[in-house]
Amino acid sequence: MTYRMRNILIAVALAGFAALLVTFYISNYKKSVQHQQATTTVLVAAHDIAQGTLGTQAPLTTRQVPRASVVPGAITSPDQIRTLVAIAPIYAGEQVTTRRFGPEVQQGVPGQIAGTQRAVQMSGDPNQVLNGTLKVGDHVDFEGVVDVHTGSSTDVTFSRIMVRDLKVLQVQTGGSSGKIGAGNSLSAVMLRMTDAQSQKIMLVYAAARQASTAYWTLELRPGLKSQDSPNSFETNFTVLLDGISSASVRAILNASAAAAAVAGGNH
Repeated sequence: MTYRMRNILIAVALAGFAALLVTFYISNYKKSVQHQQATTTVLVAAHDIAQGTLGTQAPLTTRQVPRASVVPGAITSPDQIRTLVAIAPIYAGEQVTTRRFGPEVQQGVPGQIAGTQRAVQMSGDPNQVLNGTLKVGDHVDFEGVVDVHTGSSTDVTFSRIMVRDLKVLQVQTGGSSGKIGAGNSLSAVMLRMTDAQSQKIMLVYAAARQASTAYWTLELRPGLKSQDSPNSFETNFTVLLDGISSASVRAILNASAAAAAVAGGNH
């Protein structure tokens, strides 16, 4: 066999081997496509399923869908959610998945808090809790106004936003049909906060209920793209001197000192 003939035979063998590989790849690709295009049975919502619906009460129906369209966690039997409860809304025609269901303890308020979060209910006058405006799902800031006794004749009143971005879990209205008590004008609101935030809020809330030296209110945050100013506080002095030049401040202080000296001399 000549050198040239040997090279030709090797080339033919390699070409045949490459043809076999291409054929094998195309065959496997076709099988994969056919497998993905094959349909399978899944369960979908026959009607809208509200959050909190028990798995045993969820309206389900079967539907044939391509295997490639099956979403992760899709169920194939009602038994998979029989002891669970819907933790998010499911809309008609949507595939029902185990991700939309959880243990029954998650329904209601307990299902909306986790970890260090707590649900805290407070009552106040309609202005404090934005009665008629505040709705479940809104986010609010908690602002407090407190008198600080310095031990002298001059007390300092300061105000600041104590805690920001609290989610509203429930809104209740007082009156004869409310849970706060008949015949009053108070309204209640339940807020989601951390246990650390509740300590700050309860300090002002308790002071306002016991005496007139403190006050609090809720402030509604924007529904979209809310922003926060830098943390700060205001006192009766900062409000009084806001926008006044340094020279004017010195003049006011000098006049006050002079008036106090005259008053002391008259005594």
